[in-house]
Amino acid sequence: MEEFYNDIKNVFAKLVEIDSPSLKEKKMAAHIRELFGGIGVELTEDDSAVASGSDTGNLYGYVKGGGSPVLLSAHMDTVMPACGKKAVFGKGGVVHSDGTTVLGADDLAGVTAIYEAVKYVKENCKNHRDIELLFTTGEELYGRGAKAFDCGSLKADTAYILDLSGRIGDAAYAAPTILSFCARIKGKAAHAGFCPEEGVNAITAASRAIAAVPQGRIDQETTANIGRISGGEGINIVAPECVIKGEIRSLRHEKAEALSEEYKKVFEKAVSESGAELSWEVSEDILAYETDLEGRAVTAYREAAQKAGVEARMVKTFGGSDHNVFARYGIEGIVMATSMNQVHTCKEYTNIHEIGKVTEIIIHLLSTCTE
Repeated sequence: MEEFYNDIKNVFAKLVEIDSPSLKEKKMAAHIRELFGGIGVELTEDDSAVASGSDTGNLYGYVKGGGSPVLLSAHMDTVMPACGKKAVFGKGGVVHSDGTTVLGADDLAGVTAIYEAVKYVKENCKNHRDIELLFTTGEELYGRGAKAFDCGSLKADTAYILDLSGRIGDAAYAAPTILSFCARIKGKAAHAGFCPEEGVNAITAASRAIAAVPQGRIDQETTANIGRISGGEGINIVAPECVIKGEIRSLRHEKAEALSEEYKKVFEKAVSESGAELSWEVSEDILAYETDLEGRAVTAYREAAQKAGVEARMVKTFGGSDHNVFARYGIEGIVMATSMNQVHTCKEYTNIHEIGKVTEIIIHLLSTCTE
């Protein structure tokens, strides 16, 4: 086992050293292709870069085995600050950054576990399922790379995406719709000291609307937040413009849409009563999914986790992943916890032994000769 963990340690550390902020994943893609090439797995780059805006495409591979194929997926990008990352190894297998950057366990722990599992089954198992591999760009930008991939060409109808925080064994079977909105309010400028009555204050109109809409946790399935507001030209000028941006999340798509419409109506009323004008935009960043708890993806995962000595626990998440994209194509899947903790912060950490346990779960998902 020491050799196994040392290999995980070395693979992970090398991945961490490579800068791969969203849409700048070219060096990471080249290394992952070389890594898998070393075990006889060819990864090809698709033509998604033009659509995604990345400097590279997604990486796709197919490992022939037997039986129905299963899709394993992780993303290549990391959130900022992501340049100059270093893996600092501590006691008990714990790994963290040097405190000036993220570690990148989100999602390099996932990439590592997939590599180790595929390596194991190729070297040790005569019988294993067909394996589809997909490493995406721009996942942190609401799955931009996955959206640009030809998901209709995927052969697998079952997927395991390695991209979740939480205890090992946790897997997300449901994730939300995320809607982003932008309200642009146009008022009328006037000198605030000499003739304020000639102006229409866009900030005042925005304030009335913001005070009237619900925010925070709306219910157990829905949240809403106004996270950015800007406007005005000077403290002695009646503000001629104000821009408000926010998001709505719900595990039920229809709830997200209904709340978005409520927001729009509240803003329209407040702005109209203030004598201003409103421009309202809303975009669907990702679409909610919920995987059948009695279906093939969850059932197989529970069995694999049990064989690995891990308690499987199905959870709902308010975060998105590439599976929000895959699910739209009828692919049944779950998002596995992969030993990523305090993600999107400079306190992010992982554990080599936990990545090993995740690898073991994947091996049981793929193979029939691990007893």
